[in-house]
Amino acid sequence: MFDALFADVADEALLGVIEQAAREEAEASARRLAAIAELTYRTVDDDDERSRRAFDLWAGTATQVGAALNVGHRRASAQMCIAMALRDRLPRVAALFCQGRISARVISELTWRTHLVDDARVIAQIDADLADKAVSWGPLSEHKLTGAIDAVIDRYDPDAVRRAEDRLRDRDFRVGAHEDGAETTTVWGRLMAADGVVLERRIATMINQVCDNDPRTIGQRRSDAAGALINGNQYLPCRCGSPDCPAADTAAPASNIVIHVIAEQAALDAAHTDIAETLTTPAETAETSAEEPAAEVRESAAEVSDSTGAECADSLDREPVPALKDTGLALLPGSTVMPIPALAEAIRAGAKIKPLWVPGDDPEPHYRPSARLAQFVRARDMFCRFPGCDVPADRCDVDHSVPWPYGLTHPSNLNCKCRTHHLGKTFPNGAEVWAERQFPDATITWTAPDGRSYTTRPGSRLFFPSWNTATAGLPPPPPIPPPDPARSAKIPQRRRLRSAENAARIKAERAENHSARARNEGTAAKPPAGILPGTIGGPDDALDDEPPF
Repeated sequence: MFDALFADVADEALLGVIEQAAREEAEASARRLAAIAELTYRTVDDDDERSRRAFDLWAGTATQVGAALNVGHRRASAQMCIAMALRDRLPRVAALFCQGRISARVISELTWRTHLVDDARVIAQIDADLADKAVSWGPLSEHKLTGAIDAVIDRYDPDAVRRAEDRLRDRDFRVGAHEDGAETTTVWGRLMAADGVVLERRIATMINQVCDNDPRTIGQRRSDAAGALINGNQYLPCRCGSPDCPAADTAAPASNIVIHVIAEQAALDAAHTDIAETLTTPAETAETSAEEPAAEVRESAAEVSDSTGAECADSLDREPVPALKDTGLALLPGSTVMPIPALAEAIRAGAKIKPLWVPGDDPEPHYRPSARLAQFVRARDMFCRFPGCDVPADRCDVDHSVPWPYGLTHPSNLNCKCRTHHLGKTFPNGAEVWAERQFPDATITWTAPDGRSYTTRPGSRLFFPSWNTATAGLPPPPPIPPPDPARSAKIPQRRRLRSAENAARIKAERAENHSARARNEGTAAKPPAGILPGTIGGPDDALDDEPPF
């Protein structure tokens, strides 16, 4: 169907179809955000006492939006922020969006980069200016787009321009980048000068402990030494594989940090094969690479040269395609695929291998599941089991589907929930009760407050479909009495409203921007106290009127 959708459209008309589809896509996005804004407007109220709960009215609405869009809680909350910004702060831009004249990509940047403007008259002027210009910004690159938006903001409210380049000058240390692959993780940052010297010398000492026959490059040794330090080790084991290595007595690596990797037996077999191949002596490696592969290449080349193209094509029609060898799968927390060489490196470094414990039919007698039962549930679920949520299971709570003591501590009644959805299920906001029903195969059917139903299945079924995670069926629970009214006293409370927290963050970031701008201009860094040069509007007195982002 897809390939025939526009088969009858003339070549010269296809570009017009693409343009129209892009406009309709923007219009549909605008309708979705307008509906989200209306729902948020109707359900979130700072005057409601439930807004002071840890799982407040905003979180409850984000839960429903996330389930409807099949996205996580943070992404749903971000959609609500964009929607409310268009409704309350950028109405002229929103009108163009509804007409399909601005893309969702540009809208996302506009709402984010104007978030620090805290004066109603200033944001109205910026909205008008952006509406005049943003229609032509679709083709701009990300860098040019942010520059164009910041140029408009800087005209009226310089302290509202997000000055990321100034913050990057401060000390920081980061792990992970968006371009990271599955094999390695990027680490970068700034240390105090003395700490940098200590780190450099400690790594140099560690890489000098290995012998000259270690097959790793200096860069690889530095990387492995840093990993050893992170794991609490002071030694870098040699990789030469020789029993006569002078560094053979180096202490084996150990760490008090445990990371569980779920691996199929085929992946473990492939990793052990990789280890065995890398532990061959240099002489054996040289001999093998000089003779055996070369002979195999010559033999294959001879077979190909004796066949014509027609004969090859005919043989493909008659003979089945040979099946590729399945090397299995290994997963890190968060469903990151761990390549076989990386798994081999972990095993070589001392990782322990043990079969995953499989629970029996009998429930455990206590409320808190044992460590091995919790480990099984996390390995089975892999993520928070609420619809659309993708929080890794190792960062989730193990929750009873039917509350204890009416529900048993058994894998058929246990599942993973992130803290937000756990709070929402345990302490619902009034009538906003989410009902869940869990089956022995760990499938969960959720029923929303409005009666809509959603089904989630354990994440392990995506990656290990042959793993049978079904456990024993449980008898129906006894009648569950209504919650004790005194239970509301146990509901976790916020120290201050979400809107107040948002206003405080805006005020702090504006003050930081003002200080950075003052340093760049060589002036005294005083907090803004009124109308700044080049702005329109009044004093900083509108913070409490910000939407509860």
